Amino acid sequence: QVQLAESGGGLVQAGGSLRLSCAASGRTLSPYVMGWFRQAPGKEREFVSQISWSGGSTDYADSVKGRFTISRDTGKNMVYLQMNVLKPEDTAVYYCTARRIGYSNYDYWGQGTQVTVSS
Repeated sequence: QVQLAESGGGLVQAGGSLRLSCAASGRTLSPYVMGWFRQAPGKEREFVSQISWSGGSTDYADSVKGRFTISRDTGKNMVYLQMNVLKPEDTAVYYCTARRIGYSNYDYWGQGTQVTVSS
């Protein structure tokens, strides 16, 4: 089992920045890919970004490329999502998640943290 706990959400004006944090615990994370998803009201949950725990390779949704940066601190078992130039359409609940390398399904999810961007 992998336990995930997000923090860092809040209310910010358009153009501002937030950094989300995800504390991971439970087992070694080297076989995992860590990700961020988000879900806006009335919409389906969507992929935002992911990072390989061992190698650090990253991937981003087109909608956040150039604005968001995912990173991890292997010593602290933390995953971060730095969000810059935020837009009202970034408003959503953001979830930290994990899947095993080689598998497509994300098996572990945090409780989510709300991000609200005002115009």
